[in-house]
Amino acid sequence: MAQVINLRQARKARDRQAAQAQAAANRARFGRTKAEKAADLAREEQARRQLDGHRLDHDGKEQGQD
Repeated sequence: MAQVINLRQARKARDRQAAQAQAAANRARFGRTKAEKAADLAREEQARRQLDGHRLDHDGKEQGQD
């Protein structure tokens, strides 16, 4: 006798496998490693600190005027 299967469960299992395969492809295609993300964050933070360090504090006033 043939094995009885629930078609709804089989369809859901098939869809889950397809979604997992798509997710794996997306991770490989678009994903960045944790180290890459940390390096980018550190680079952006360093650039921001450097820019803030070169900022002039005039507050809209001319030099020599109080």
